[in-house]
Amino acid sequence: MRTTLLVSGVLLALLLALFWFWPRERAHTAQPNVHVLAPLTMPVLDRQRTLRIYLPPGYAQATRRYPVLYMHDGQNLFDDATSYAGEWGVDETLDALAKSQGLELIVVGIDNGLDKRVVELNPWDNPEHGKGEGSLYMKFIVEVVKPWIDAHYRTRPDREHTGIMGSSLGGLISHYAIYEYPQVFSRAGIFSPAYAYAPPVFDYTSRHTLPADTRLCFYAGGKEGEHMVTDMRAVVATIEKTGFPQDNLRVVVDPEAHHNEAPWRAQFPAAVAWLFEGAH
Repeated sequence: MRTTLLVSGVLLALLLALFWFWPRERAHTAQPNVHVLAPLTMPVLDRQRTLRIYLPPGYAQATRRYPVLYMHDGQNLFDDATSYAGEWGVDETLDALAKSQGLELIVVGIDNGLDKRVVELNPWDNPEHGKGEGSLYMKFIVEVVKPWIDAHYRTRPDREHTGIMGSSLGGLISHYAIYEYPQVFSRAGIFSPAYAYAPPVFDYTSRHTLPADTRLCFYAGGKEGEHMVTDMRAVVATIEKTGFPQDNLRVVVDPEAHHNEAPWRAQFPAAVAWLFEGAH
């Protein structure tokens, strides 16, 4: 089953590349407070990457500083026209939460690398896909993207007000990020994590501990494949054995959900509100 998942990953990467380059017309759905920024160069990897930034309502008129959530697969977050299989609706959700709960965040979406996605978002080597580039991808976020965002926008740059979030391989790299950079991130949303691509994650997690104030939000769907929920629960159990506080751990399983943007969009409002509770 795991071999099947890995082979499927190669096919998915090729389909992603074909989909995003294939001419098509779909309406743009990004709200006016989402901006596409000029690409930044990724050191060592020698590529460029587009960023998409969401600014809270009233940002232009305000003087305050805001928490920041970094998210992967930026093409899928705000705009149906650039998404693979529908968007998360991050902008519409946060506009609504700003009104209903006073939750105001800056969100920085980092576009995925299309055919490079399967290696860029995996910190570990994989026999099917090759050498993992996740450590270099995260260095790009921590050493290039975050300093640039902090220099150009009114952020609250400390770890208490900085989070990271993603789904599938984006969930895997978010897991790695919170452990590898606990001095940078204090909150992680780990949706449908692709642990099947990275068996070393279990030993890695068992050998590390996190600051007690870290918040971890896990989600998986029951119809995402044979190992999705069991792998996630195994990782959660490993985290619990390290003494991580139960109050700072949120685990949600939707038995009927599949592996796509629709359930991730549905889960996002409650997850982001919980992750940033008391930090805005």
